[in-house]
Amino acid sequence: MPDATQSWQDVDEYLIDTLIDEDEALRQARAASHAAGLPPIEVAANQGAFLALLVRMVSGRRVLEVGTLGGYSTIWLARAVGPSGRVVTLEVDPHHAEVARGNLERAGLDAVADVVLGPAVDSLEALIATRPEPFDLVFIDADKQNNARYLAAALRLTRPGSAIVVDNVVRGGAVVDPASADPNVQGTRAVLDLVRAEPRLTATALQTVGSKGWDGFVLALVRE
Repeated sequence: MPDATQSWQDVDEYLIDTLIDEDEALRQARAASHAAGLPPIEVAANQGAFLALLVRMVSGRRVLEVGTLGGYSTIWLARAVGPSGRVVTLEVDPHHAEVARGNLERAGLDAVADVVLGPAVDSLEALIATRPEPFDLVFIDADKQNNARYLAAALRLTRPGSAIVVDNVVRGGAVVDPASADPNVQGTRAVLDLVRAEPRLTATALQTVGSKGWDGFVLALVRE
């Protein structure tokens, strides 16, 4: 029987080669991030394309991203909103933010995407205080312990019809263990509980396998 992880990787590579236009700017962003010592945990190219499609499906012009890393997913999101759109992306690590800004500038998207440095919980509160125009899509992909707080803030920054995506909610299957001592698992379970209890959301969660292993995401729609 073939190794499952290798099979997932092979299928991802085939799908990306067949369907996804990962151009030089995206490849450079990935390479520059790895060369700068950032962990190789950015979304895969087909996942980035999926996020971009979601933005276009909601006719998104304003996107909020919680967790920038090296800006790879930010490039996909910024291209999807178009030159008149805006992406606000939140990053706690100064080195990551510096790398992301460089990647966005090389991609010609520094005027579209704004990298906000600082703990996301604080940045979100500051953003809420400015009473901005609602975001059309929120992508949550940062420290999992604070996922429920990020989702609560996202609900204050969106409108009916906005989409919210929460990444990494399966965690290799560990999410099913209520007694887990892993704070990432407990944070994930907390955000799933919040999604279930929140009357303003219609949501589902899907498992995924691929080059990023066994994981999954929540896709939620904000309703009246």
